[in-house]
Amino acid sequence: MGDEDDRPKRKLTHDIGQDLALLSVAEIDERIGLLRDEIARLEAARAAKQASRSAADLFFKR
Repeated sequence: MGDEDDRPKRKLTHDIGQDLALLSVAEIDERIGLLRDEIARLEAARAAKQASRSAADLFFKR
């Protein structure tokens, strides 16, 4: 029999509205980190799209 470390690790995900009662404090902390990373990724995407839109507006003199 192999070690537990040989098993593939499951990808950590969080579903909005998910029941949190069965999660440990460490698991909640992991999910908070995951969600903060996702918020940062979304904010970066929004900023890039806003910059692209501003450049287009300037080009077409809106």
